[in-house]
Amino acid sequence: MESKPIPMKNPTTVERTSERELVVTRTFDGPVHIVFEAWTKPELFMRWWAPKSMGVPILSCKMDVRTGGGYRIEFGHDPSETWAFFGKYLEVIPNARLIWTNEEGSDGAVTTVTFEEKGGKTLLVLHELYPSKEAFDANSGAEGGMPEQFEQLDKLLITLGASAGGS
Repeated sequence: MESKPIPMKNPTTVERTSERELVVTRTFDGPVHIVFEAWTKPELFMRWWAPKSMGVPILSCKMDVRTGGGYRIEFGHDPSETWAFFGKYLEVIPNARLIWTNEEGSDGAVTTVTFEEKGGKTLLVLHELYPSKEAFDANSGAEGGMPEQFEQLDKLLITLGASAGGS
């Protein structure tokens, strides 16, 4: 099967805004409620979050998406050898904002994702704030995967839009 590169309609902007902050911005071709669902329903989240180029699938994803709820995402090839990302939701405003902690290490960021409706599309801004410059530098490899993750989300949204009758 031959695949040809598809020009990116909506580029992902990844920017270090300070020595402790990362901001990732992208417009998605889909309404806010569908983009928000892709971030908050485990069965959808699992389909796009792990960059395929890493070759490490998500084995399980548990999300209690409410203020005070928690999440746990486990990656790996073998259920006996996994690693996990986990934390708590500090704020959940449906179709507008998610804020969560990343508690897998002492240097985890607080992540804020905002969703803004723009004429049937969604402007998404992801903001990560690390406790120190050292923590940010130690975790800086993650920012490289975000454009790929957001491309995967774009492809999922096309599928969801088609299955929802283009709504």
